[in-house]
Amino acid sequence: MTKKERYKFLIDYFLEHRPKAETELVYMTPYELAVATILSAQCTDKRVNMITPAFFKKFPDAGSLAKAKQEKVFELIRSCSYPNNKAKNLIGMANSLMKDFSGVLPSDIEQMMTIPGIGRKTANVLAAVIFNKPAMAVDTHVFRVAARIGLATNSKTPFQTEMQLVKNLPEHLIPLAHHWLILHGRYICMARKPKCSECGLTIVCKYYSQLSRT
Repeated sequence: MTKKERYKFLIDYFLEHRPKAETELVYMTPYELAVATILSAQCTDKRVNMITPAFFKKFPDAGSLAKAKQEKVFELIRSCSYPNNKAKNLIGMANSLMKDFSGVLPSDIEQMMTIPGIGRKTANVLAAVIFNKPAMAVDTHVFRVAARIGLATNSKTPFQTEMQLVKNLPEHLIPLAHHWLILHGRYICMARKPKCSECGLTIVCKYYSQLSRT
């Protein structure tokens, strides 16, 4: 099976079985999604969604967060991973939004990446979810699923995987495919015990093909 055929099967499968897919982070504004996405690094969306209601009540916008003391932010997010570093980044993010972008999250990925706490993955998430841009955020789930199925070959880094996915997916489907791969990796193609018996992609999956031969 060629890579082109593999991509076509995946697209057809998800368009039929998951025509709608979106982030599981709860948010109302671009600012709120930026906060939630920063918090979600090496932390579950479920945990982030437990933290953010109280956080947004205290800091409803970038202006209020920019004035916050780090220890106050830390107290609100202490149950997530790396709270000290994230508290610093959140305040830095808010200050950058206020100083450089008049409190409004920019739509340009390169501009977003100048903001503290927003690396390429986070910028791609925000670009895809908020602005519906053809941006592919590669987290651990996307990286794993793309490698296992064979969507990305000989990829050593998230960026290499991103480039292969963007090259082979129709541009208008990239924001949706981002969620397809994340959710598939989160609930079916897990790292330790993938649920191959429940997966509809085994017919094109290189990982499953190798398992079947052992």
